[in-house]
Amino acid sequence: MFTGRIGELGSIEEIKGDVLRVRAPKCADRVGDGGSVCVNGVRLTVRPLDGVLEAVLSAETRRRSTFDTLATGDSVNVETPLHVGDPLDGHLVQGYVDAVGKVVRIDDEGGALRIWIRPPERLLDRLLAKTPIALDGVSVTIAEVLRDRISVVLLPMTRSATTLGELKSGDRVNLELDLVSRLVEKAHPSALDRALPRLPWAGHVGGRVGVEKVLRQLAAGGGVIVWDPETEGEGDVIFAGARLRPESFTFLLTKVCGFPAVPCAPEVLRRLEIAPMPGEGDRQGTAWSIPVDLAAGTGTGVSADERAATVRKLADPAATAGDFLRPGHVFPLAARPGLLADRSGHTEATVALCVAAGLPPVGVCCEVMNPDGTMAGSADLEVAALRWGMPVVDLADLKAWL
Repeated sequence: MFTGRIGELGSIEEIKGDVLRVRAPKCADRVGDGGSVCVNGVRLTVRPLDGVLEAVLSAETRRRSTFDTLATGDSVNVETPLHVGDPLDGHLVQGYVDAVGKVVRIDDEGGALRIWIRPPERLLDRLLAKTPIALDGVSVTIAEVLRDRISVVLLPMTRSATTLGELKSGDRVNLELDLVSRLVEKAHPSALDRALPRLPWAGHVGGRVGVEKVLRQLAAGGGVIVWDPETEGEGDVIFAGARLRPESFTFLLTKVCGFPAVPCAPEVLRRLEIAPMPGEGDRQGTAWSIPVDLAAGTGTGVSADERAATVRKLADPAATAGDFLRPGHVFPLAARPGLLADRSGHTEATVALCVAAGLPPVGVCCEVMNPDGTMAGSADLEVAALRWGMPVVDLADLKAWL
């Protein structure tokens, strides 16, 4: 069993006939003769020798994967299997490739890369947005599923630590579904609710690995929960402004139930000439700004569709002051210039997450409120995170790793 968390970038030392030799000294030290490793998403039985992993490739492996195109000197993603007691940092995969997809387009999104992949039709019907998939053995999150393709968003840290940053249009990649998703799709629909609390990409995460998981979710357009036990004693659901969809804003209004606000880097508000709100502010020092609506809107500006469009325009680097009406129904907040180094708040956490995800420094945060009107505590957030399929991370972890 593997997680899609790459342990080492290996190098193909030799591929001759049916024998593959991969130099990967760290991983070679962790396995014995006849042990398993995952190479570019393919489970292989190996023999370690002097920092090299040697495996025999079957005709079936070559036929069902990209191994038929590998050559001496190529870099490959290498992962050793889970052991008892190991943390589940990515998601569960077995190293059995479900299909080979083709990279059809790569978009540079200012630090992050959006990779568009065309999988076989037989696999496409089984894929869902905001769920994990292994791409050449790397755990990533599906951002979108369109008629004939999917997209995933690569963060800078994923690009540098794996081979995915070197992908080009026309390249072929190994694809494998998450094991839990595979089991759930075979179950009766009522079993989905029972399985949901066990999904590995939801619930509390921590440390650098947890922060990376949160960033992947945010970059893919999903929501994350940030818990602040010190200052506010509240948790906020956060979305990236540049990725915000109308249905996400509807979710904030109908499920999260707090007050949606739009944290922005201070230079964004200066450029758009959005002035601070008069008054001393709230007890936590939140820097409220004059609310705005999108000038190009045709309604009152209140609908989820219009508010989401206003947020996306705030995140647009090409936006100007004339793109907004004042006052409106979307409330920007000014983050401190030093972000979490200056203030431990959800405003700064939202902007810091967007920046770390390679996105414009504008996001949306909304406090999680219980159905009875009380603010959600730590236990409430754990339940909400599992129900909504979101990771929840402590503000302290963001301060330590962003």
